[in-house]
Amino acid sequence: MIVTESQELASDLREVISRLLRRLRSERREFSLAEAAVLSRLYRVGPSTVSDLAGIERVRPQSMAATVGQLVERRWVARTPDPQDGRRITITITDEGREALLADRARREGWLADAIERDLTERDREVLAQAVALLNRMLDE
Repeated sequence: MIVTESQELASDLREVISRLLRRLRSERREFSLAEAAVLSRLYRVGPSTVSDLAGIERVRPQSMAATVGQLVERRWVARTPDPQDGRRITITITDEGREALLADRARREGWLADAIERDLTERDREVLAQAVALLNRMLDE
């Protein structure tokens, strides 16, 4: 099999993105990846049920219930009756959860901004900005 330039680039890109994600995750200190996913989803989309969160994250409802339970204990989310159907329980991010999520993002983005400033030239930063635009274009298509 002949490996094309695009295949090599794809492999290199996958590897560097994986390394970048691992490095950014190492900056996370307050919660697990699963907890971060739930907090992020609730922050972006609003209240949801455990079942809906489990479906979105592709985990069993029991696993999601455990994750939500940990977040409730830390007062980062709250369980409330659904206003349209009192039998259903919705999960909502609290002010404390929002603050923890935003502080986590700021820490990780701060590390990345520091690395960009420290390690890249002005021209490198321009190329990186172009690469980000290209990646967004690939993902939007």
